[in-house]
Amino acid sequence: MSNPLVQAFFVGRAVAEILNERVEVAITDALSELGKFDAEAREQLRSFTEEVLERANQAAEAAGAGTYTTPSSQTGSTSVDVQATIDELRADIALLRNELQRYRSNFAG
Repeated sequence: MSNPLVQAFFVGRAVAEILNERVEVAITDALSELGKFDAEAREQLRSFTEEVLERANQAAEAAGAGTYTTPSSQTGSTSVDVQATIDELRADIALLRNELQRYRSNFAG
C-alpha cells in the first residue's frame, strides 16, 4: 500500500467495522441485562405477592375471618375479589387522608 489515500481508506473502514462490532456487543449486553432485570423484578414481585397473601391468610385465620386467595387459587365462594379489595383499601386511604388533613388543619390554625 504505497498510496496514503488508499491506506487511509482501509484504516477508516477497519475502524468503522470494529466500532460497529463493539457497539453491537454493547447493545446486546445491555439488552441482556435489561431482560435479566425484568425477569428478576417480576420474580420478586411474584414472591412479594405470595408472601403478602400468606401473611394475610395467617392473620385472617388467627382472627377467625375468611382467607385471601390469589386469582389462580380461587375456589368459589371463599375467594375474595382482589380488585374490590384494592378499591376498598383505596377508599379507606382517601378517607384517612381527609381525616389527617382535617386534624392537621385544626392544630395548625
